[in-house]
Amino acid sequence: MNAVEIEQAITDLAERPFEAATFPYAFLEAFGNKETTIKRLRAGASNKSDLGGVLQTNNIHIVVAEPGAVATTLAVLKVSPATTRAKAKFILATDGTDFEAEDLTSGETVSCAFKDFPDHFGFFLPLAGITTVRQISENAFDIRATSRLNRLYVELLRDNPDWGKAERRHDMNHFMARLIFCFFAEDTDIFVGKDRFTETVAQMSARDSGNTHDVISTLFLAMNTKPGAERAAAKIPRWADDFPYVNGGLFTGSLDVPRFSKIARSYLLHVGGLDWTKINPDIFGSMIQAVAEDEERGELGMHYTSVPNILKVLNPLFLDDLRARLAEWADNPRALLNLRKRMAKIRVFDPACGSGNFLVIAYKEMRLIEAKINEQRGEPHRASEIPLTNFRGIELRDFPAEIARLALVIAEYQCDVLYRGQKLALAEFLPLHNENWITCGNALCVDWLSLFPATGTGVKVVADDLFQTPLDQAEIDFDNEGGETYICGNPPYLGSQDQSPQQKADLTAAFAGAIKSTKSADYVSGWFIKARRYILAHGGCFAFVTTNSICQGRQVALFWPAILGSELEIRFAVQSFHWRNLASRKAAVVVSIIGIGPSSTKAKLLFDGEQVQSAQFIGPYLVPDHDTVVAPSRRLISPLSPMTNGSMPNDGGGLLLDPDEYRKLVRQRPEAAAFCRKFLGSHDSIQGEMRYCLWIADSDTSVACAIPEIAERVRRVRTHRQDSDRPETNALAAVPHAFGERRHQEGRALLVPRHSSESRPYLPSILVADDTVIGDSAIAMYGFTMPDVAIYSSRLHLVWVATVCGKIKEDYRYSNSLGWNTFPVPTLTAKNKEDLARCAEGILLAREHHFPSTIADLYDPDNLPDDLRAAHDRNDEVLERIYIGRRFKNDTERLEKLFDLYTKMTTTAAPAKVTKRKMGASA
Repeated sequence: MNAVEIEQAITDLAERPFEAATFPYAFLEAFGNKETTIKRLRAGASNKSDLGGVLQTNNIHIVVAEPGAVATTLAVLKVSPATTRAKAKFILATDGTDFEAEDLTSGETVSCAFKDFPDHFGFFLPLAGITTVRQISENAFDIRATSRLNRLYVELLRDNPDWGKAERRHDMNHFMARLIFCFFAEDTDIFVGKDRFTETVAQMSARDSGNTHDVISTLFLAMNTKPGAERAAAKIPRWADDFPYVNGGLFTGSLDVPRFSKIARSYLLHVGGLDWTKINPDIFGSMIQAVAEDEERGELGMHYTSVPNILKVLNPLFLDDLRARLAEWADNPRALLNLRKRMAKIRVFDPACGSGNFLVIAYKEMRLIEAKINEQRGEPHRASEIPLTNFRGIELRDFPAEIARLALVIAEYQCDVLYRGQKLALAEFLPLHNENWITCGNALCVDWLSLFPATGTGVKVVADDLFQTPLDQAEIDFDNEGGETYICGNPPYLGSQDQSPQQKADLTAAFAGAIKSTKSADYVSGWFIKARRYILAHGGCFAFVTTNSICQGRQVALFWPAILGSELEIRFAVQSFHWRNLASRKAAVVVSIIGIGPSSTKAKLLFDGEQVQSAQFIGPYLVPDHDTVVAPSRRLISPLSPMTNGSMPNDGGGLLLDPDEYRKLVRQRPEAAAFCRKFLGSHDSIQGEMRYCLWIADSDTSVACAIPEIAERVRRVRTHRQDSDRPETNALAAVPHAFGERRHQEGRALLVPRHSSESRPYLPSILVADDTVIGDSAIAMYGFTMPDVAIYSSRLHLVWVATVCGKIKEDYRYSNSLGWNTFPVPTLTAKNKEDLARCAEGILLAREHHFPSTIADLYDPDNLPDDLRAAHDRNDEVLERIYIGRRFKNDTERLEKLFDLYTKMTTTAAPAKVTKRKMGASA
């Protein structure tokens, strides 16, 4: 269950008559507990309560108290031995009138009337395994409003199925945006009288809902008609005449309203009954856009950029500088006046704006700084000089684009109320302006300069209808010469394998020949190249949230020379961190934040958690003061044994056997054993599993295929290859007995997994005998030496691989051409090799000592055996002394040495430099 579904479930629970016997189970069910779990608790099998309540281990202890004894019962719950034994995180007591709970980990409490406990649902989200974002859990309104609007939306589509079709979906989204404005306006005195819109619908529409659509359409008409003669001509009825003229394109165009059932009418009145003064536009916008997206509705509110993450972009991009100037000039009225004028000309542009989170937060933060300037200058109620039209956006989908503009309008009003007072805010709020400053379009295909020119003399086009304005009309010239431009946002990621043909074409067009091929580029890279061109033409800086994959692996050499060149530099970066949202599972994406601007002498900032490091420059691997780019290499730069890819079956399953299939085959056909070998890939080797394969020499084909079971498997391989869409695979149908790619060599080999968890302190590997075929999910080192094993198994090598090869999600992604062939090793003496060989043998013996533990068992970071840890420590000690005569202090120092050595070892090729030096890629 997601947070919106949980909120709805507990709201339903609070609105039902209280039943003491069933409440604890209904409460747990509302937080996603399965029916089988509830049954076990009811039966007492898993209920550990010693107070006659319900105690779920590692979760919560609930007791229904006697009337008036809620506080006493909660105190008893807290000291209950069962609560302690079961490691309960929460305790809860209620009598159906009062409600109290405590988070035993943080000490935070909830105390409220029973009917109001849904207002605190965010407090309990950990019960559902949800990693909460604090702003959301503390602001329940946005989720509650989203939940109610979603129910209304779904009900309306059920009543009006034609509105759910592609040709009318836009009208439906348009209608929802209008409703949101009306709900907000009636609770903030924009409409005369609290709940004016909702009460008018309730009073003027029939209980059977037959005319609800007509009533709402009439209200929309009033809000689009100027008072006086125009209203008289439009024959606006008296009950609608006191609604204000809103304009701004919000109510222009079609006034068609979907028909309402009795249930839909009830939902609408329920939504209007919420307190919309609590709306948080920077969060609400991202949540409500999911209501209108079929593919996102199942995870309402789960996908949005949290405010702390937005500020990780905006603060170092420009807000920190504004705050620093404010503090520096606190006692200088003239300097503060200049700062205010400077802020009025700052333009913020989000070319993937969604529902406007970045723009709303930037606007609110700038209004806060401006308010402090006005206060210090003795002008506390001065009108803002920061125009909304300086906060531009591009969004591919129309509904988020509409919500973005609406969110900015709401943010402006809330700031005016906060800093100027409600009277002044109301006096200047209506009518809305008609400028179209949020564009619906494909950001990689439109001209950013036409949408957001650097200078100008006013608005070119005024919209007649906010929702129907063609793309080519959304061009604004700004009377803003000399202002600063900051481009920011969270563009879509999409790796090369996940891109549609249209998206691949978008990338090709965006780069316009700047790189040889965009075939392997992440989709987000298109925003970087477009932003580069913009700021080179007209100045400014940009910063994006991005998958960290563009700073790792092959993309670094492909991408960064085209982005930075000699003109631009990385001004600041936030190193890799896990995406956090409301999902009950962690988001499967690791991101970085990268800020880029023209080359300068200013210190560059590298953020890692709470730590901030200053550097002269930041390289594309987000390493301080090292700008080398490592390109894949087919040759070894160090005296190491070569690695090669494993053998690829390309067999449709015909050549591979699980252990049961293998045993059955050799039991029935003992002669088949001569054509079978063990088969290991990355997963098998780490988890200690084993598969088998048919390995048939060309000269043995007729003998092997004389065995019916083998002949059938070979036939299956031939069919698989003949049916393929790839000509290369079709050609392999001529040799169906053989692997598609055969790289196996006789003799022992070192198997290197392509992917392994980043939680392991060392890279895993396994020695295999010559009767084992290494699959293509792994890499093989045939003819290895023990010093090779020592070097591969070192902390030094892991740090190099983590930086240069990169990761997939949370797994290290090993590449022989990037990680091994490029790994710099100093010249090794015979003594060095002898010492390293002993270290490798020590590691292997320590592993053998714990047989039959698997690699996964041995390298579990919480259970690494002491003798194996000591063997790795000895290995690191010996190897690092070869590099610098002592142990390295930390990984930063390791990388500094490795990059220095790599650069020296590849100077005969083409040293790869970035920032202010000419950028290239060394191989």
